[in-house]
Amino acid sequence: MGAQIREYRQRIRSVSATKKITRAMELMAASRVVKAQQAVRASTPYARALTRAASAVATFSDEEHALTSEAEQVRRAAVLIISADRGLAGGYNANVLKESERLVARLQDEGKEVVPYLVGRRSVNFYSFRKREFAAQWTGFSEKPTFEDAREIGSRLVEDFVKDTEGEGGVDEVHVVFTRFVSMVAQEPEVIRLLPLEVVDGIDEDVEPGDLFPLYEFEPSVDELLDALLPKYVNARIFNCLLQAAASELAARQRAMKSATDNAEELIKMYTRLANQARQAEITQEISEIVGGASALAESK
Repeated sequence: MGAQIREYRQRIRSVSATKKITRAMELMAASRVVKAQQAVRASTPYARALTRAASAVATFSDEEHALTSEAEQVRRAAVLIISADRGLAGGYNANVLKESERLVARLQDEGKEVVPYLVGRRSVNFYSFRKREFAAQWTGFSEKPTFEDAREIGSRLVEDFVKDTEGEGGVDEVHVVFTRFVSMVAQEPEVIRLLPLEVVDGIDEDVEPGDLFPLYEFEPSVDELLDALLPKYVNARIFNCLLQAAASELAARQRAMKSATDNAEELIKMYTRLANQARQAEITQEISEIVGGASALAESK
């Protein structure tokens, strides 16, 4: 009986230590997610404005530009997958990787060769474990991305996009798979096509199609304007996706750690109750032995 009580107490100590860790991670995620939400709100108007400006130039000009022209035949499609560097975030990483697998399957069914670009150690581990090839990886900033991180990713994607597909190993289109932050309890995996530029996309849902743009006169030339504007558009969109993913990761981690803390509390209560029952049974047995001994001694006299 004593061994059983010691086992319960050991389990209580073990679960209590785990609870301290999960509680600390919950509080850390809660403190960071507020700043992440603010960063998303701050970056979205800029990304929206750049998208509208780039769309205006592409829509109301007759210039052919590499970043806006559709390829006659799409042979290679780049897929940028934005995941987390760490786990312990519920289904966050699994959901975005499942969404990326669906996109990859769809592109391959269309006869396109998929070229993955990976953000976050979880997506890198996912591809490395399955011995799949990928074009590039960026890790170490999933919880707190900077614009320089987005610029580095965007520069590589634009560089590969303007390359010739057959001779230089370029890509004909670029897709991004990330998790959009909806609220603290809802984060949704999403796919956008970044390049070639699409006029209608998820960032401009609040604008009526007929009222998108006035008529423009372009100076300097449209080609020079697109050369300057579109890399900024790519970087801003990628930065917004990174911030959305960071806020989603932190919200998912806070929720997962709160659930783990609550479960630990329930386990502690259960093991405490079992330990008390075992101790009570032990005391009852000791009392019974004492009474039985006293009765035997009285009878012997």
